[in-house]
Amino acid sequence: MASLGEARYPCVVAVVGNQAASLVNFRSALLEEMVRRGATVFALAPDFDRESRRLLRRMSVVPVDISMNRGGLNPLRETLDIVRLARLLRRLRVTATFAYFIKPVVYTSVAARLAGIDRCYGMIAGLGYLFVEDRGRFSVTKRLIRSTLKRLFSYALPRNRVLFFQNPDDRDYFLRRGYVDPANACRVYGSGVDLDHFHWMPPPPGATTFVLAARLLAEKGIREYVEAARRIRAAHPEARFLLLGGLDAANRGAISQREVGQWVQEGVVEWWGHAPDVRVALRQSSVFVLPSYYREGTPRSILEAMAVGRPIVTTDMPGCRETVRHGENGLLIPPRDAEALFEAMVRFIRDPSLVGPMGRKSRELAEALYDVHAVNDVVLRRMGLDRPAATGVRVAL
Repeated sequence: MASLGEARYPCVVAVVGNQAASLVNFRSALLEEMVRRGATVFALAPDFDRESRRLLRRMSVVPVDISMNRGGLNPLRETLDIVRLARLLRRLRVTATFAYFIKPVVYTSVAARLAGIDRCYGMIAGLGYLFVEDRGRFSVTKRLIRSTLKRLFSYALPRNRVLFFQNPDDRDYFLRRGYVDPANACRVYGSGVDLDHFHWMPPPPGATTFVLAARLLAEKGIREYVEAARRIRAAHPEARFLLLGGLDAANRGAISQREVGQWVQEGVVEWWGHAPDVRVALRQSSVFVLPSYYREGTPRSILEAMAVGRPIVTTDMPGCRETVRHGENGLLIPPRDAEALFEAMVRFIRDPSLVGPMGRKSRELAEALYDVHAVNDVVLRRMGLDRPAATGVRVAL
């Protein structure tokens, strides 16, 4: 049995995220393809449980625990975490790193430099709430954190051989500020979606059903969705409004369970909580809604809804706007505008004949741009993993 640091292939890749669940749910296809192309793959995250370890080992990927506080701001703790990560990368004899989300990208870039690893890659999957303006409110804490992040960007990000961006707005933002060389900036179409798993589903007959799937954060437009649903139900009580997503108490924009419970008791929305298989809700839905004013990368939830053939109502925000051709596969609205959201949603009730054609266009766009295998091929070729392994040898776990 090989030890953790014993390389079985020429390329030993550490894939670094801030949640084990995202490695399993959103990066499985990438991890499996890395293994297929001949790499030894370690998946690094701070919160593995028994099930996530089991699923990764089935892919011949080795789960490794790290210390990383997703919302932490303690300079001493954060510095120690980076140093620990550098030591771990050396111990595992890692030859290449791939990190995604802002904090893992920055920390892994610095740790790789300390560990002497020159094959460093990162994916900017959105800039998050820190880069969302607060509608005239002045937040000293937010601006201080953002200023610190920008300094870290200048130091850490040029270390990456390639930075992958999920939308052109983020790419242009980093290019304008000199955080990345144009030759090292690569646009990809989100994380992609498995078009076989999320196959075409005809819209259901009967009353129009809307669904929103996201973490329960204010910046995802949850309250605007509820307000629009409340107004629509007053005139169209037959309409349904599904809300999928788990609570995220660690986030500053978290919506409380008490508030969600009040909406459910009022009968405005049906809250499903965290849904292990979103396809169940999508099958029941007519239209997918995400009124986000978060700085998204490319929302995976939208791509999944497009793949099954649903019209999209979302905001004219980075990461969201790229998924919709207004009037063809959905409708774009201004962010934080409950009135515009109401008008867009009620349009599908007044004219349900829009659902089918717009849904078919969504599926066409998903097939043309967002196939997960095409997205992963771009990433892996830029990482130098451009050919499948000659043998099917698996990593000993």
